[in-house]
Amino acid sequence: MFILALEDSVMKHNNRIVLLIVIGLVIGLVRGTTAQSQAPDRLVFALHVTIPPSWFDPAETPAQITPFGILYALHDAVVRPLPGERMAPALAASWTESPDGLTYEFKLRPGLRFHNGDPCTAEDVQYSFTRYKGTGAKELQAKVERIEVVDPLTVRFHLREPWRSCTCALRVMQMDLSGAGRVV
Repeated sequence: MFILALEDSVMKHNNRIVLLIVIGLVIGLVRGTTAQSQAPDRLVFALHVTIPPSWFDPAETPAQITPFGILYALHDAVVRPLPGERMAPALAASWTESPDGLTYEFKLRPGLRFHNGDPCTAEDVQYSFTRYKGTGAKELQAKVERIEVVDPLTVRFHLREPWRSCTCALRVMQMDLSGAGRVV
């Protein structure tokens, strides 16, 4: 009799678990179908990994491919390579290189804003570059003599010597792969 009562109790318990699982799946499916319908101007970005806080900061991001997906979604570079172009504007509307290859001047697009609404200025570009501590920090700091903020929308990079070893010396400022060119 005790065994039958125990079996009956276990069956009721198992039935409850199955019922809870079914209810959870139904609720999940209903919510999942409504979550798929988004406004056309809204982007949902999902990753298959747990995102550590260091991935949100270009100065601290490890040299791995997945964190750069986060950087690409949240931050922008001063300039960046695009298909068919050696280098293309991003935060910079335009840029110039001095004839001797020692100075690069970037004019930022007017009206740039951070995610919180604060304006993005040449001082922010300077700050982002100088705080970078990632993989390429030593080389970048060795190549760049100083960064001059000319006005709120103009930043000038002075190199110690022309940097012709790069495919394009503008990569010094773009630094998509190192994160230093990204403005935080």
